[in-house]
Amino acid sequence: MDVLQPVIRPYAWGSRIAIAELQGRAVPSAGPEAELWMGAHPAAPSVVVRDGRAAGLDAVIAAAPEHELGADCAARFGGRLPFLLKVLAADKSLSIQVHPSREQAQAGFAAENARGLALDDPARNYVDDWAKPELICALTPFEVLAGMRSPADAAGLLRTLGVDRLRAAGVELALAGGAPEALGCAMASILSWPAADRAALIGDVVAACSRVTSGPYAPTCAAIVKVAADHPGDIGVVAALLLRHAVLQPGEAVFMPAGGLHAYLHGTGIEVLANCDNVVRAGLTGKHIDVPELLKLLDPAVDVPVLRPDSLGEGVAWYGDHAPEFRLFRADLEEEPVDLPGAGPRIVICVSGAMVMQNAAGDSAKLGRGESAFLSAADGPLSARGPGRVFVATAGVPGRL
Repeated sequence: MDVLQPVIRPYAWGSRIAIAELQGRAVPSAGPEAELWMGAHPAAPSVVVRDGRAAGLDAVIAAAPEHELGADCAARFGGRLPFLLKVLAADKSLSIQVHPSREQAQAGFAAENARGLALDDPARNYVDDWAKPELICALTPFEVLAGMRSPADAAGLLRTLGVDRLRAAGVELALAGGAPEALGCAMASILSWPAADRAALIGDVVAACSRVTSGPYAPTCAAIVKVAADHPGDIGVVAALLLRHAVLQPGEAVFMPAGGLHAYLHGTGIEVLANCDNVVRAGLTGKHIDVPELLKLLDPAVDVPVLRPDSLGEGVAWYGDHAPEFRLFRADLEEEPVDLPGAGPRIVICVSGAMVMQNAAGDSAKLGRGESAFLSAADGPLSARGPGRVFVATAGVPGRL
Protein backbone atom coordinates (compact mmCIF):
# COMPACT_ATOMS: atom_id res chain seq x y z
CA MET A 1 0.00 0.00 0.00
CA ASP A 2 1.48 3.30 -1.12
CA VAL A 3 0.21 6.68 -0.03
CA LEU A 4 0.25 8.86 -3.14
CA GLN A 5 1.59 12.31 -3.74
CA PRO A 6 -0.88 13.37 -6.46
CA VAL A 7 -0.31 16.09 -9.04
CA ILE A 8 -2.35 19.29 -9.34
CA ARG A 9 -3.06 20.47 -12.89
CA PRO A 10 -3.43 24.29 -12.93
CA TYR A 11 -5.69 24.75 -15.95
CA ALA A 12 -7.25 28.19 -16.25
CA TRP A 13 -10.81 26.96 -15.68
CA GLY A 14 -9.99 25.46 -12.28
CA SER A 15 -11.22 26.43 -8.83
CA ARG A 16 -9.05 28.22 -6.28
CA ILE A 17 -11.03 26.68 -3.44
CA ALA A 18 -12.22 23.10 -4.01
CA ILE A 19 -9.00 21.07 -4.21
CA ALA A 20 -7.16 23.21 -1.66
CA GLU A 21 -10.04 22.83 0.78
CA LEU A 22 -10.24 19.08 0.20
CA GLN A 23 -6.54 18.74 0.99
CA GLY A 24 -6.73 20.99 4.04
CA ARG A 25 -4.63 23.79 2.57
CA ALA A 26 -5.22 27.54 2.81
CA VAL A 27 -7.89 28.94 0.51
CA PRO A 28 -7.99 30.53 -1.91
CA SER A 29 -5.01 28.89 -3.58
CA ALA A 30 -2.45 31.06 -5.36
CA GLY A 31 -3.85 30.12 -8.76
CA PRO A 32 -6.51 27.93 -10.35
CA GLU A 33 -6.37 24.24 -9.47
CA ALA A 34 -8.42 22.31 -12.01
CA GLU A 35 -7.59 18.62 -11.54
CA LEU A 36 -5.89 16.43 -8.96
CA TRP A 37 -4.35 13.46 -10.79
CA MET A 38 -3.93 10.13 -8.99
CA GLY A 39 -2.32 7.54 -11.20
CA ALA A 40 0.50 6.70 -13.57
CA HIS A 41 -0.13 8.89 -16.59
CA PRO A 42 3.31 9.77 -18.02
CA ALA A 43 2.44 13.48 -18.25
CA ALA A 44 1.90 13.77 -14.48
CA PRO A 45 2.50 10.55 -12.55
CA SER A 46 1.79 10.45 -8.83
CA VAL A 47 4.79 9.90 -6.59
CA VAL A 48 5.18 7.01 -4.15
CA VAL A 49 7.90 6.42 -1.58
CA ARG A 50 9.34 2.92 -1.27
CA ASP A 51 12.29 2.01 0.90
CA GLY A 52 12.82 5.69 1.56
CA ARG A 53 13.10 6.59 -2.13
CA ALA A 54 10.57 8.62 -4.11
CA ALA A 55 9.58 7.45 -7.59
CA GLY A 56 6.86 8.06 -10.14
CA LEU A 57 4.09 5.47 -10.05
CA ASP A 58 4.54 4.91 -13.79
CA ALA A 59 8.17 3.92 -13.25
CA VAL A 60 7.29 1.68 -10.31
CA ILE A 61 4.71 -0.18 -12.41
CA ALA A 62 7.01 -0.41 -15.45
CA ALA A 63 9.69 -2.06 -13.29
CA ALA A 64 7.39 -4.92 -12.19
CA PRO A 65 4.07 -4.84 -14.07
CA GLU A 66 2.83 -8.31 -13.12
CA HIS A 67 3.55 -7.69 -9.44
CA GLU A 68 1.89 -4.27 -9.41
CA LEU A 69 -1.01 -4.90 -11.79
CA GLY A 70 -1.46 -8.66 -11.66
CA ALA A 71 -0.74 -10.94 -14.59
CA ASP A 72 -4.17 -10.56 -16.23
CA CYS A 73 -4.29 -6.76 -16.03
CA ALA A 74 -0.67 -6.43 -17.16
CA ALA A 75 -1.35 -8.65 -20.19
CA ARG A 76 -4.59 -6.88 -21.15
CA PHE A 77 -3.13 -3.38 -21.01
CA GLY A 78 0.49 -3.90 -22.03
CA GLY A 79 1.91 -3.40 -18.55
CA ARG A 80 0.16 -0.05 -18.13
CA LEU A 81 -2.18 1.00 -15.32
CA PRO A 82 -5.39 1.24 -17.36
CA PHE A 83 -7.16 4.00 -15.44
CA LEU A 84 -6.57 7.46 -14.01
CA LEU A 85 -8.46 8.86 -11.02
CA LYS A 86 -9.02 12.60 -10.66
CA VAL A 87 -10.70 15.23 -8.57
CA LEU A 88 -12.05 17.70 -11.13
CA ALA A 89 -12.89 21.21 -9.87
CA ALA A 90 -14.43 23.51 -12.49
CA ASP A 91 -14.94 27.18 -11.70
CA LYS A 92 -15.44 27.99 -15.39
CA SER A 93 -16.76 25.88 -18.23
CA LEU A 94 -14.47 23.39 -19.96
CA SER A 95 -14.20 22.90 -23.71
CA ILE A 96 -16.82 21.22 -25.85
CA GLN A 97 -15.08 17.98 -26.67
CA VAL A 98 -15.34 14.38 -27.77
CA HIS A 99 -13.14 11.34 -27.22
CA PRO A 100 -12.25 8.64 -29.77
CA SER A 101 -12.86 4.91 -29.71
CA ARG A 102 -9.81 2.66 -29.53
CA GLU A 103 -9.89 2.09 -33.30
CA GLN A 104 -10.22 5.83 -33.99
CA ALA A 105 -7.39 6.61 -31.59
CA GLN A 106 -5.12 4.06 -33.21
CA ALA A 107 -5.82 5.47 -36.67
CA GLY A 108 -5.50 9.09 -35.54
CA PHE A 109 -2.29 8.49 -33.60
CA ALA A 110 -0.70 6.70 -36.57
CA ALA A 111 -1.77 9.47 -38.97
CA GLU A 112 -0.32 12.23 -36.80
CA ASN A 113 2.90 10.27 -36.38
CA ALA A 114 3.09 9.90 -40.15
CA ARG A 115 2.72 13.68 -40.48
CA GLY A 116 5.73 14.08 -38.21
CA LEU A 117 3.92 15.84 -35.38
CA ALA A 118 5.90 15.73 -32.14
CA LEU A 119 4.10 14.21 -29.16
CA ASP A 120 4.12 17.56 -27.38
CA ASP A 121 2.92 19.50 -30.44
CA PRO A 122 -0.16 21.52 -29.38
CA ALA A 123 -1.74 20.76 -32.75
CA ARG A 124 -2.00 17.05 -31.92
CA ASN A 125 -5.37 15.48 -31.15
CA TYR A 126 -3.92 12.05 -30.34
CA VAL A 127 -1.07 11.70 -27.84
CA ASP A 128 -1.37 7.90 -27.78
CA ASP A 129 -3.47 5.14 -29.34
CA TRP A 130 -5.91 4.63 -26.46
CA ALA A 131 -9.59 5.41 -26.17
CA LYS A 132 -10.68 7.77 -23.38
CA PRO A 133 -14.00 6.75 -21.88
CA GLU A 134 -14.71 8.57 -18.62
CA LEU A 135 -17.17 8.68 -15.74
CA ILE A 136 -17.65 11.66 -13.46
CA CYS A 137 -19.44 11.48 -10.10
CA ALA A 138 -20.56 14.70 -8.43
CA LEU A 139 -19.17 15.67 -5.03
CA THR A 140 -21.05 18.99 -5.21
CA PRO A 141 -23.90 19.99 -7.52
CA PHE A 142 -22.15 19.53 -10.88
CA GLU A 143 -23.42 21.22 -14.03
CA VAL A 144 -22.81 19.46 -17.33
CA LEU A 145 -23.62 19.50 -21.00
CA ALA A 146 -23.57 15.79 -21.81
CA GLY A 147 -24.77 14.18 -25.01
CA MET A 148 -26.95 15.80 -27.63
CA ARG A 149 -30.60 16.72 -27.47
CA SER A 150 -33.11 14.94 -29.64
CA PRO A 151 -33.79 16.79 -32.91
CA ALA A 152 -37.27 17.71 -31.67
CA ASP A 153 -35.95 19.04 -28.37
CA ALA A 154 -33.22 21.07 -30.08
CA ALA A 155 -35.83 22.47 -32.48
CA GLY A 156 -38.02 23.40 -29.51
CA LEU A 157 -35.20 25.31 -27.85
CA LEU A 158 -34.33 27.20 -31.04
CA ARG A 159 -38.00 28.01 -31.56
CA THR A 160 -38.21 29.36 -27.99
CA LEU A 161 -35.16 31.57 -28.55
CA GLY A 162 -36.48 32.94 -31.84
CA VAL A 163 -33.05 33.87 -33.21
CA ASP A 164 -33.53 34.66 -36.91
CA ARG A 165 -30.06 33.45 -37.88
CA LEU A 166 -30.88 29.98 -36.48
CA ARG A 167 -34.37 29.72 -37.95
CA ALA A 168 -33.33 27.47 -40.85
CA ALA A 169 -31.48 25.10 -38.51
CA GLY A 170 -34.54 24.92 -36.28
CA VAL A 171 -36.81 24.06 -39.22
CA GLU A 172 -34.46 21.32 -40.42
CA LEU A 173 -34.32 19.82 -36.93
CA ALA A 174 -38.11 19.95 -36.60
CA LEU A 175 -38.49 18.08 -39.88
CA ALA A 176 -35.86 15.47 -39.00
CA GLY A 177 -38.15 13.29 -36.91
CA GLY A 178 -35.98 11.03 -34.79
CA ALA A 179 -32.98 11.02 -37.13
CA PRO A 180 -29.90 11.98 -35.07
CA GLU A 181 -27.93 12.75 -38.24
CA ALA A 182 -29.74 16.09 -38.36
CA LEU A 183 -28.00 17.05 -35.12
CA GLY A 184 -24.61 16.44 -36.70
CA CYS A 185 -25.58 18.62 -39.65
CA ALA A 186 -26.78 21.40 -37.34
CA MET A 187 -23.59 21.19 -35.29
CA ALA A 188 -21.46 21.35 -38.44
CA SER A 189 -23.39 24.40 -39.63
CA ILE A 190 -22.88 26.25 -36.34
CA LEU A 191 -19.19 25.39 -35.97
CA SER A 192 -18.48 26.51 -39.55
CA TRP A 193 -20.46 29.75 -39.23
CA PRO A 194 -18.89 32.59 -41.26
CA ALA A 195 -16.33 34.39 -39.12
CA ALA A 196 -17.62 37.82 -40.08
CA ASP A 197 -21.09 37.00 -38.72
CA ARG A 198 -20.15 35.06 -35.59
CA ALA A 199 -20.18 37.97 -33.16
CA ALA A 200 -23.67 38.95 -34.26
CA LEU A 201 -24.94 35.38 -33.96
CA ILE A 202 -23.45 34.92 -30.49
CA GLY A 203 -24.85 38.27 -29.37
CA ASP A 204 -28.32 37.32 -30.60
CA VAL A 205 -28.19 33.96 -28.83
CA VAL A 206 -27.01 35.40 -25.51
CA ALA A 207 -29.63 38.15 -25.63
CA ALA A 208 -32.37 35.63 -26.39
CA CYS A 209 -31.21 33.29 -23.61
CA SER A 210 -31.23 36.20 -21.16
CA ARG A 211 -34.93 36.69 -21.86
CA VAL A 212 -35.88 33.07 -21.06
CA THR A 213 -36.48 33.03 -17.30
CA SER A 214 -39.16 30.35 -17.00
CA GLY A 215 -40.24 27.14 -18.67
CA PRO A 216 -38.33 23.94 -19.47
CA TYR A 217 -35.44 25.70 -21.23
CA ALA A 218 -34.73 28.30 -18.54
CA PRO A 219 -31.91 26.31 -16.84
CA THR A 220 -30.20 25.74 -20.19
CA CYS A 221 -30.50 29.40 -21.12
CA ALA A 222 -29.04 30.50 -17.78
CA ALA A 223 -26.14 28.12 -18.37
CA ILE A 224 -25.54 29.54 -21.87
CA VAL A 225 -25.36 33.07 -20.47
CA LYS A 226 -22.72 31.95 -17.94
CA VAL A 227 -20.75 30.07 -20.60
CA ALA A 228 -20.76 33.18 -22.79
CA ALA A 229 -19.31 35.18 -19.89
CA ASP A 230 -16.56 32.55 -19.48
CA HIS A 231 -15.79 32.44 -23.21
CA PRO A 232 -16.85 35.70 -24.89
CA GLY A 233 -16.99 35.58 -28.66
CA ASP A 234 -16.59 31.78 -28.85
CA ILE A 235 -18.86 29.97 -31.34
CA GLY A 236 -19.03 27.11 -28.83
CA VAL A 237 -21.59 29.23 -26.96
CA VAL A 238 -24.02 28.62 -29.82
CA ALA A 239 -23.01 24.99 -30.33
CA ALA A 240 -23.79 24.35 -26.66
CA LEU A 241 -27.49 24.86 -27.41
CA LEU A 242 -27.57 21.43 -29.06
CA LEU A 243 -26.27 19.61 -25.97
CA ARG A 244 -28.37 18.26 -23.12
CA HIS A 245 -28.04 20.28 -19.93
CA ALA A 246 -28.16 18.70 -16.47
CA VAL A 247 -27.10 19.43 -12.89
CA LEU A 248 -25.87 16.29 -11.17
CA GLN A 249 -26.59 16.09 -7.47
CA PRO A 250 -23.88 14.73 -5.13
CA GLY A 251 -23.54 10.98 -5.75
CA GLU A 252 -24.97 11.12 -9.27
CA ALA A 253 -22.75 10.48 -12.28
CA VAL A 254 -22.57 10.43 -16.06
CA PHE A 255 -20.52 8.11 -18.25
CA MET A 256 -19.11 9.53 -21.49
CA PRO A 257 -18.40 6.88 -24.16
CA ALA A 258 -16.56 7.42 -27.41
CA GLY A 259 -18.37 9.84 -29.70
CA GLY A 260 -20.30 11.53 -26.90
CA LEU A 261 -20.11 15.32 -27.11
CA HIS A 262 -19.82 17.05 -23.74
CA ALA A 263 -18.63 20.02 -21.71
CA TYR A 264 -18.38 20.21 -17.93
CA LEU A 265 -19.52 23.61 -16.69
CA HIS A 266 -19.20 24.00 -12.93
CA GLY A 267 -18.70 21.97 -9.77
CA THR A 268 -16.44 19.40 -8.15
CA GLY A 269 -16.46 15.69 -8.92
CA ILE A 270 -14.54 12.44 -8.83
CA GLU A 271 -13.58 11.40 -12.34
CA VAL A 272 -12.26 8.03 -13.45
CA LEU A 273 -11.13 7.56 -17.02
CA ALA A 274 -8.88 5.49 -19.20
CA ASN A 275 -5.22 6.37 -18.64
CA CYS A 276 -5.18 8.58 -21.71
CA ASP A 277 -5.44 12.23 -22.70
CA ASN A 278 -6.87 12.09 -26.24
CA VAL A 279 -9.25 15.03 -26.61
CA VAL A 280 -10.72 16.60 -29.77
CA ARG A 281 -12.21 20.05 -29.12
CA ALA A 282 -14.77 22.21 -30.89
CA GLY A 283 -14.92 25.37 -28.79
CA LEU A 284 -14.93 27.07 -25.38
CA THR A 285 -11.16 26.81 -25.17
CA GLY A 286 -7.92 28.49 -26.11
CA LYS A 287 -6.42 25.08 -26.89
CA HIS A 288 -6.23 23.37 -30.28
CA ILE A 289 -9.60 23.09 -32.05
CA ASP A 290 -10.17 20.60 -34.86
CA VAL A 291 -13.77 20.84 -36.05
CA PRO A 292 -13.48 18.39 -38.98
CA GLU A 293 -11.95 15.72 -36.74
CA LEU A 294 -14.55 16.30 -34.05
CA LEU A 295 -17.40 15.98 -36.55
CA LYS A 296 -15.83 12.74 -37.80
CA LEU A 297 -15.80 11.30 -34.26
CA LEU A 298 -19.15 12.70 -33.16
CA ASP A 299 -21.97 10.21 -32.58
CA PRO A 300 -25.14 12.28 -32.09
CA ALA A 301 -27.08 9.19 -31.00
CA VAL A 302 -24.95 8.54 -27.89
CA ASP A 303 -27.23 8.38 -24.85
CA VAL A 304 -25.87 9.87 -21.61
CA PRO A 305 -28.26 9.01 -18.76
CA VAL A 306 -27.72 10.20 -15.20
CA LEU A 307 -26.36 7.28 -13.16
CA ARG A 308 -27.01 6.59 -9.50
CA PRO A 309 -24.93 4.16 -7.44
CA ASP A 310 -26.15 0.59 -7.00
CA SER A 311 -25.77 -0.75 -3.47
CA LEU A 312 -23.61 -3.81 -2.92
CA GLY A 313 -24.32 -3.89 0.83
CA GLU A 314 -22.34 -2.85 3.91
CA GLY A 315 -22.18 0.77 2.77
CA VAL A 316 -20.51 -0.12 -0.56
CA ALA A 317 -21.99 0.95 -3.91
CA TRP A 318 -20.79 1.05 -7.48
CA TYR A 319 -21.51 2.77 -10.76
CA GLY A 320 -21.64 -0.33 -12.96
CA ASP A 321 -19.51 -1.71 -15.77
CA HIS A 322 -19.04 0.74 -18.62
CA ALA A 323 -15.50 0.41 -19.93
CA PRO A 324 -12.74 -2.22 -19.95
CA GLU A 325 -10.30 0.21 -18.36
CA PHE A 326 -12.11 1.02 -15.11
CA ARG A 327 -14.81 0.60 -12.51
CA LEU A 328 -15.74 3.09 -9.78
CA PHE A 329 -16.96 2.19 -6.29
CA ARG A 330 -18.03 4.33 -3.34
CA ALA A 331 -17.81 3.13 0.26
CA ASP A 332 -19.31 4.75 3.36
CA LEU A 333 -17.20 3.27 6.12
CA GLU A 334 -18.11 2.90 9.77
CA GLU A 335 -15.96 1.69 12.68
CA GLU A 336 -16.65 -1.97 11.90
CA PRO A 337 -14.27 -3.18 9.15
CA VAL A 338 -15.69 -4.11 5.74
CA ASP A 339 -14.06 -5.61 2.67
CA LEU A 340 -13.09 -3.03 0.08
CA PRO A 341 -14.36 -3.83 -3.44
CA GLY A 342 -12.20 -4.63 -6.42
CA ALA A 343 -9.09 -6.64 -7.09
CA GLY A 344 -5.85 -6.11 -8.96
CA PRO A 345 -4.55 -2.53 -8.98
CA ARG A 346 -6.71 -0.03 -7.12
CA ILE A 347 -6.53 3.66 -6.25
CA VAL A 348 -8.43 4.90 -3.20
CA ILE A 349 -9.22 8.48 -2.20
CA CYS A 350 -10.84 9.58 1.06
CA VAL A 351 -13.24 12.48 0.51
CA SER A 352 -14.61 12.82 4.05
CA GLY A 353 -13.65 11.61 7.51
CA ALA A 354 -10.75 9.17 7.59
CA MET A 355 -10.06 5.51 6.90
CA VAL A 356 -7.66 2.74 7.88
CA MET A 357 -6.94 -0.07 5.38
CA GLN A 358 -5.38 -3.45 6.10
CA ASN A 359 -4.28 -6.23 3.76
CA ALA A 360 -4.10 -9.97 4.41
CA ALA A 361 -0.46 -9.68 5.50
CA GLY A 362 -1.43 -7.25 8.25
CA ASP A 363 0.07 -4.17 6.59
CA SER A 364 -2.04 -1.07 7.15
CA ALA A 365 -2.32 2.51 5.96
CA LYS A 366 -4.37 5.45 7.18
CA LEU A 367 -5.82 8.11 4.89
CA GLY A 368 -7.30 11.41 5.98
CA ARG A 369 -9.62 13.62 3.96
CA GLY A 370 -8.11 14.42 0.57
CA GLU A 371 -5.46 11.71 0.79
CA SER A 372 -5.12 8.81 -1.64
CA ALA A 373 -3.26 5.52 -2.02
CA PHE A 374 -2.24 3.02 -4.68
CA LEU A 375 -2.93 -0.62 -3.88
CA SER A 376 -1.07 -3.11 -6.03
CA ALA A 377 -2.37 -6.51 -7.04
CA ALA A 378 0.12 -7.97 -4.56
CA ASP A 379 -1.77 -6.31 -1.70
CA GLY A 380 -4.61 -8.76 -2.28
CA PRO A 381 -7.95 -8.43 -0.46
CA LEU A 382 -8.31 -5.38 1.75
CA SER A 383 -10.51 -4.44 4.67
CA ALA A 384 -11.20 -0.87 5.75
CA ARG A 385 -12.87 1.00 8.56
CA GLY A 386 -13.82 4.63 9.12
CA PRO A 387 -15.82 6.62 9.73
CA GLY A 388 -15.30 8.13 6.31
CA ARG A 389 -16.37 8.13 2.66
CA VAL A 390 -13.98 6.80 0.05
CA PHE A 391 -13.96 6.16 -3.69
CA VAL A 392 -12.16 3.16 -5.15
CA ALA A 393 -11.10 2.89 -8.80
CA THR A 394 -10.17 -0.50 -10.25
CA ALA A 395 -9.62 -2.03 -13.67
CA GLY A 396 -12.73 -2.96 -15.65
CA VAL A 397 -14.07 -6.27 -16.84
CA PRO A 398 -12.45 -8.11 -19.78
CA GLY A 399 -14.52 -7.81 -22.94
CA ARG A 400 -16.48 -4.78 -21.84
CA LEU A 401 -17.03 -2.43 -24.80
